[in-house]
Amino acid sequence: MLGSVFFRKFHVAGLIAAPILLANMSLAEPMHGIAMYGAPDLPQGFTNLPYANPKAPKGGRIRMGESGSFDSLNPWVVKGRAPVAISNFVAESLMERSYDEPFTLYGLLAESVETDDARSWVEFTLREEARFSDGSPVTVEDVMWSYETLGLQGHPRYQNAWRKIAKMEQTGPRSVRFTFSEADRELALIMGMRPVLQKAQWQDQDFAEATMTAPIGSGPYRIATVEMGKYLTLERNPDWWGKDLGFNAGRHNFDEMRFDYFNDGGVVFEAFKGGELDTWRETNAAKWARDYDFPAVQSGEVIKAEIPHARPSGIQGFVMNTRNPVFADWRVREAMLLAFNFEFINATLNNGAEPRITSYFANSSLGMRPGPAEGKVAELLAPYAADLLPGVIEGYELPVSDGSELNRKNTRKAVALLEEAGWQVDTDGVLKNASGAPFTFSILLQQGAAETSSIVDIYVEALSRLGIFPTVETVDDAQYTARRNSYEFDMTWHWVATSLSPGNEQYLYWGARGVTEPGSRNLMGMNVPAAEAMIDAMLEARSQEDFRAAVQALDRILTAGRYVIPSWYSKVSRLAYVKALHYPERLPLYGDWPGFQPDVWWYEAE
Repeated sequence: MLGSVFFRKFHVAGLIAAPILLANMSLAEPMHGIAMYGAPDLPQGFTNLPYANPKAPKGGRIRMGESGSFDSLNPWVVKGRAPVAISNFVAESLMERSYDEPFTLYGLLAESVETDDARSWVEFTLREEARFSDGSPVTVEDVMWSYETLGLQGHPRYQNAWRKIAKMEQTGPRSVRFTFSEADRELALIMGMRPVLQKAQWQDQDFAEATMTAPIGSGPYRIATVEMGKYLTLERNPDWWGKDLGFNAGRHNFDEMRFDYFNDGGVVFEAFKGGELDTWRETNAAKWARDYDFPAVQSGEVIKAEIPHARPSGIQGFVMNTRNPVFADWRVREAMLLAFNFEFINATLNNGAEPRITSYFANSSLGMRPGPAEGKVAELLAPYAADLLPGVIEGYELPVSDGSELNRKNTRKAVALLEEAGWQVDTDGVLKNASGAPFTFSILLQQGAAETSSIVDIYVEALSRLGIFPTVETVDDAQYTARRNSYEFDMTWHWVATSLSPGNEQYLYWGARGVTEPGSRNLMGMNVPAAEAMIDAMLEARSQEDFRAAVQALDRILTAGRYVIPSWYSKVSRLAYVKALHYPERLPLYGDWPGFQPDVWWYEAE
């Protein structure tokens, strides 16, 4: 994760404690869980998570398909692309979140967590029974090595929090304490969410470059078979140390999970239809209504389910890389938004069934409100008013077309803005600047992204009416990942899932470090001090009201920044699956979160 503080390379032995007093230490006591605000909902000794079925049978397997490929088994570094299943099911963290609460963690490898009222430090005590899959104990030494290694050599998402650690120390045979160098109330939770890796396995390797090593984890699954780029099979560890924890009751029920990779999303769907896969997640409402009448659905062998959720919309659409001077002017970006005829595209591809993403935290109480900023939101933005783009304080809404293909009214507005920014259509019908250089850029796409390609086709046609003729580059999965990580693109498809508990990860998404530091999610290259100030305010908030105001203010900065041309989102998740698969009736707050399937699903044939 990326912050605004200066980067300092250091070794644990050289960490110097910051001048933070361990205030209110008398108030600290070991707890089974920790919440961002208030107390955890579940009591000490709870028997299961509310959304897990503790009576779910163990056994069977699930076969899932992924679009793309992978060339690494190390998901914790920038290099390569690794299956997310490794980080989700092979490795574990000290604590894990409940998806029935906005941001609450319960002990996993750690039996307890302790912090002071100011959250200037946090201490974890490991469970004595915690073991890696090879039978060796999980130790404080493993924890400290993992945190330092990830903080210095791991993916940027780990680095921001590491920079805020003043001191890391072993405080007992099974206890480790982190003291923080600055105010950040989320850090006490963040420190519980880092993967704990086995130090001995990586001792003779360059961790940042080691992509072919099959990691030994402490999680419920271990890697069984793998063919790089093709498939990965995980097998449930029958001797898993954590199988009897209340937190894990009713979870991790399959004996085997197989993940097959295909270059094209359409091929994945055909594999599901052909019985090679057990489940498919449909993201297109029109296809959901049109393409699910094949024999297995008609016979009842395949079930269709729509699972509601209360997650924010996140942001999904075409991101403009402002590192390219052509997109540096907000008026040009607004013109690009005006040319994107959402109403026509949505009707053409979705039968108009999906709502548009209106802001980064839309569909939740964290989303910005229409009209001018008011109350605490206005107070937070006021010090930065002179540097904010038009619309942040006054209010901003995405352009709306009349739904016709030509989109004449918005096209005229786009032409006017481009002229203001120094661009005019020449006699040859090409948009050029005063020096005669054409307005040109390329759109980078991932091979096999059929739906995105369909959107691009319509958008490129609309841009031609402005005298803009972009090129479209379609590359394989490895090239796509590498170019995104190094920001070698002008425009590309971007998706960031936002949650009800945004925090330090927002630095990784929108922080200034991502302008130059590779591997961040700041694909737009934004460098806006006000955005980082709003993230700071989120992390320092003591109440839900203050937290919500800070997120709404950040949402205004991002949306009025006009960095992304948003597409649509869905208020339900659409899952098709074979009838032998089941999930609990009681759904969590987050509904179908990314790990919902297979985390709490099970296999039970008739």
